Amino acid sequence: LVLVEWRDPGGGGDPPVYIAPLHVHHQDDEASYVLEGTLKVRVGVDDVKVGAGGAVLVPRGTPHTYWNPDPTPTRCVLVMTPPIRRLIDAIHGLTERDQETLEATFREHSSEYLGWP
Repeated sequence: LVLVEWRDPGGGGDPPVYIAPLHVHHQDDEASYVLEGTLKVRVGVDDVKVGAGGAVLVPRGTPHTYWNPDPTPTRCVLVMTPPIRRLIDAIHGLTERDQETLEATFREHSSEYLGWP
């Protein structure tokens, strides 16, 4: 597994400021453990609010995204597999992030880009 700390200085906007587009990992599960603040995770059709000390698991094949729903800072640990980490690195390395490029990048990593909610 790969553990990555993620921080957000404060969100709480309406609409939310999503950290990632809605997407699916077809072969890998993903989880988040909240260290500080609050994280909201869309898991399928449900929006799950997770406070400090809580966690959420997103099973493979489930559409998901996440955001900080509050104006205060959030800090969490993302728990992922190496293939998901390679996908994130590939996305961050893109010079263009148009829909076609994102769809192809997700597909190359056994995942599916579903767009921004």
